[in-house]
Amino acid sequence: MELLKVQGSDNRFILLDQTLLDHALTQDELTAFTTWVCQAEKTDGVLVVDQASHAGPLGQMTVINADGSRASMCGNGLRTVARYLADKYGQDEFTVETPAADLRVARQENFAIGVPAFAVEISPIRTDLTALPAQNLGQRPLLNTVVPEFSDHLRFSTVAVPNPHLISFVEDDEDLNSTLAELGQRLNAENSYFPQGVNLNFAKILGKNQLFVRTYERGVGFTNACGTGMSATSWAFSQIFPEDYDGNVFITVFNPGGMVKTRLHLADSNPWIELVGNATIMGIFEVEESALHRGSWSDGQVHFEASPEQAAYQDFVAEIKK
Repeated sequence: MELLKVQGSDNRFILLDQTLLDHALTQDELTAFTTWVCQAEKTDGVLVVDQASHAGPLGQMTVINADGSRASMCGNGLRTVARYLADKYGQDEFTVETPAADLRVARQENFAIGVPAFAVEISPIRTDLTALPAQNLGQRPLLNTVVPEFSDHLRFSTVAVPNPHLISFVEDDEDLNSTLAELGQRLNAENSYFPQGVNLNFAKILGKNQLFVRTYERGVGFTNACGTGMSATSWAFSQIFPEDYDGNVFITVFNPGGMVKTRLHLADSNPWIELVGNATIMGIFEVEESALHRGSWSDGQVHFEASPEQAAYQDFVAEIKK
């Protein structure tokens, strides 16, 4: 059995195509394997590819976080699944089934030599607090709102895309680090506001249509990037800072793991966000199927072959950071 180690904006995953197995893993086996392999390989989750449950999509994606919880969506992960399915079936534009919706994906021009890129649809966009869900925050969605229980100096916005996101635009690097860590931990433990936890994104405005976003991800913690988080932050940016936003061009969103581009399609009958970024294969594992059902492998039971794509991506990141 071959497993891929993949990354989008250095948000790292193991990709498991269950259609290639003799026997699909049970839900308990998937949870056990995910929690073990994410710790062993220092990845953020497992992307499970299955046959679509209905006609139309080329495949189905399930996202399992490092702690074994299930995510509604993962933008960075979807790009790598799109790349995998595109290569497997020889198609460059199609849809992928996710728990919330069938989402459009399309191959794009490479970001750089050896850095394949894909565009994926992030939707639906919901602002009602029941979509997160959130409680004890009033009846209206937060949009650049003071929440004294969260901070004595920051303002917050909420949106689900469909993963739940809490967003704040900051100026101080201490907020990007210690404040984000403290609040992220607090709102993802037992709390009175987000009973299922929430993804927390702190952003800096770098210029016209330019952002830096750092995310404390539900079920993961600090991550190099969060595709739905960067998309949600782009939406909040367009609503709060119209003087810095131009809807006719892409927003460039930098993150600790690299860079993506987003574009808002808010005038469509079903508004959506276009997320464009790398879809990089870091390497390939060869392992017996029995090890997956068992939930672990030892060094002698697996072979890993690294891909040159990771070095190409690191060169790309070094260039954009200059």
